[in-house]
Amino acid sequence: MKIIRWLPALLMMAVIFGFSSIPGKEMPSFGSWDLIVKKGAHVFGYALLALSLWYAQGFDRHRAWLALVLAVLYAVSDEFHQSFIAGRHPSWVDALVIDGGGAAFALFACWLMKKSEQEDPAHIR
Repeated sequence: MKIIRWLPALLMMAVIFGFSSIPGKEMPSFGSWDLIVKKGAHVFGYALLALSLWYAQGFDRHRAWLALVLAVLYAVSDEFHQSFIAGRHPSWVDALVIDGGGAAFALFACWLMKKSEQEDPAHIR
């Protein structure tokens, strides 16, 4: 059933929403690594979201752009959601650069791997 393919994307959205719902005072601090860990989590989370959205579409190479657009739209909506959480604030840089960049990087890397598999005559399906 094709609807089941959407479950990983819905799960990733729920995880992202959950982390975004943590009030600022309750957010853990990672000391001097804080910025790297938190921005890295953004990149990783949205990379997984974009890949799961592309998976939901059957990894159709003509729909990778749609997975990217959906991931970025979710990032924008998540930043809006954060504006209602105590001690949190929205950041367009997070949504468009960090989150969108993670999504774009993951989709591009996966697209390259799939392309090289298709061009490799020794590749067995």
